[in-house]
Amino acid sequence: MSRILVVEDEPAIALALEDDLTLEGHQVEVVADGETAVRAARGQTFDLILLDVMLPKKDGFEVCRELRRAGVRTPILMLTAKTQEAEKVMGLDLGADDYLTKPYGRHELRARVRALLRRATPETAEVCRFGDVEVDFGRAEVRRAGETLDLTPLEFKLMAAFVRRRGRVLSRQQLLDAAWGSDLAITERVVDNQVVNLRRKIEPDPANPRYIASVRGMGYRFDG
Repeated sequence: MSRILVVEDEPAIALALEDDLTLEGHQVEVVADGETAVRAARGQTFDLILLDVMLPKKDGFEVCRELRRAGVRTPILMLTAKTQEAEKVMGLDLGADDYLTKPYGRHELRARVRALLRRATPETAEVCRFGDVEVDFGRAEVRRAGETLDLTPLEFKLMAAFVRRRGRVLSRQQLLDAAWGSDLAITERVVDNQVVNLRRKIEPDPANPRYIASVRGMGYRFDG
């Protein structure tokens, strides 16, 4: 399930986008102004941002510029009623990945969303290496210095979630969904316990982790 941030101040359009993207299987969050959009995109992890240009407080161009300067690399699809070529070029030059002019067709929007999500999610190598550790997805095992580690199925799922989203902050809820599934009612504290166990097995110094970093108030980030 991809997480999509919709930045749109017209309630009817925002609702239509939310309903359509949700039907496509995505998790959608909607905000209605540029300042809130910047806070949301910098404070949470999204797979795609649908960004209207005409917004209160900060317009879409300002939002795009600020996010890119802050190092946010989430793909941005700009939505606007403006048709001038110069404005399209400006949006792309500021770091937008694609541009869709209103009114747009539902099928075209879906196609653009799918294309950007595919582009932003590279295929995971069959074997991923970091330090002296190898994560072998084909065999569902992890090796360290050539020796197979005794990981539980949950620990392997957790390791796989980190590797596939390396460099990105993952909340405890996202890790719960990835390793345990979204239907189980368990506390986020369980994630912390499993991360401790995983660090003991893959980190050179578990007390000072090199690969699985804690991000205060947000979750964890894999830096392998």
